[in-house]
Amino acid sequence: MHAMIPFPDISPEIFSISLFGMELALRWYALAYIVGIIIGWRLVVMAVKSPRLWPNSTPVMTPAQIEDMLTWIILGVLLGGRFGYVLFYQPGVYLENPASILAIWQGGMAFHGGMLGVVVAAWLYTGRHKIDRLSAADAIALGVPPGLLLGRLANFVNAELWGRPTDLPWGVAFPGYTAQYCPDITDICARHPSQLYEAALEGLILLALLLWLAWRRDAFKRPGLICGTFLAGYGLSRFMVEFVRQPDAQFISQGNPLGLAWHVGGYGLTMGQILSLPMIALGVWLILRARKRAAIAT
Repeated sequence: MHAMIPFPDISPEIFSISLFGMELALRWYALAYIVGIIIGWRLVVMAVKSPRLWPNSTPVMTPAQIEDMLTWIILGVLLGGRFGYVLFYQPGVYLENPASILAIWQGGMAFHGGMLGVVVAAWLYTGRHKIDRLSAADAIALGVPPGLLLGRLANFVNAELWGRPTDLPWGVAFPGYTAQYCPDITDICARHPSQLYEAALEGLILLALLLWLAWRRDAFKRPGLICGTFLAGYGLSRFMVEFVRQPDAQFISQGNPLGLAWHVGGYGLTMGQILSLPMIALGVWLILRARKRAAIAT
């Protein structure tokens, strides 16, 4: 057996209490959502409180409007993330038992669905208040990476969304998962800590890049640049990590051991890669559009 890193002894629950005969627990995953939203909200408020960052020194929204829109965005994340998971990953299972769609405490959220939910919520809010949508998208994009960073760390703590088997020295022996996809191994095998790869790429590095663009490169003055950078950056990061991430079980079959959602002759793409391609394309288009408009203005 190859050397591997033992999984740290961390409980998914921070604490639990019994109240009126019910067991209530605070989990790291829930805390990641809460803290990620708060950090993202504060980052956006900091940005709109700095008029010098915006065209004509006029921020796209006020701090009060950011707070008001946050409620819409939270609903968009929850509803979009859940329905995205249902539609993209397990539609057959939920069609057989529609009532389980609402059981979000049992797990099952999709980032791409959550992103679509945020787009719908922001589109409705900005239209209602006559706010420039592209600049608002830039502001929202700035606040997303902290939630991605903390969410992926929580995925690691939960020992979920783990990677494919590996013999690299930093492979992790995740608990409870045996040789199901390790045909030459009869015991627990080391896997890529793909959650940590995503936390670094989609969260930490992407956040640093967006902050640098906003505060050092006047990116808010070129509407669409920050939003485009986020979309392209997340899409590329997710596309790359999918090569070492264990695919969802429903996509794995005897003739499709790589878990490809679309494949011809053994070559193809995972569902995560398929959903990331439109993000990359839209992100690149927004970046080029913002740079072109800035060049014309000068």
